[in-house]
Amino acid sequence: MPTAAALRRAQELGLDLVVVSPTAVPPVAKAIDYGHYQYELKKKQHEAKKKQHVVQVKELKFRPNTDDHDYDFKKNHAIRFLQEGNRVKAVVQFRGREIAHTDLGRKLLIRFADDLLAYGAADGAPRMEGRNAHILLSPVKAVVKSEKPEKSEKPEKPEKTEKQPKPEAAKPASAATAEQPRQ
Repeated sequence: MPTAAALRRAQELGLDLVVVSPTAVPPVAKAIDYGHYQYELKKKQHEAKKKQHVVQVKELKFRPNTDDHDYDFKKNHAIRFLQEGNRVKAVVQFRGREIAHTDLGRKLLIRFADDLLAYGAADGAPRMEGRNAHILLSPVKAVVKSEKPEKSEKPEKPEKTEKQPKPEAAKPASAATAEQPRQ
């Protein structure tokens, strides 16, 4: 339909003529209420934005002499962060004379990355920046997918079968007399 005729027809209906796909041959246009069209478009964009997951970098701080319990506690936090799809930055802070023992901090970070190998992959080796050593861990995609089948693979309950009569010796004396057939 010619553009002028389409424009006239849209005005008769009290609508606007909106080009939907200008690159198509011939270009495609619709007669719609433009204000309502913009509202619907904005609503769709808002819904799409709501469903997005923004990847954050969660930081965990350690010291070179961090105790095992504290280490395990922070490791569990890191596992949760990685399962949620966030990245984890583990930092070892050196204060005062601790800077002389950077090897302890590196060993701690390498141990941390090895313990979380099933949940996240290390982005390189531990690096020193000033008085801090850090390592970045990114979540592994397979972890999120593999968790769902584990939950669904619960052992099935055995089908109910007819009950086998218990041996007479196992029954109490009162039960044995109550179950005798009536004549």
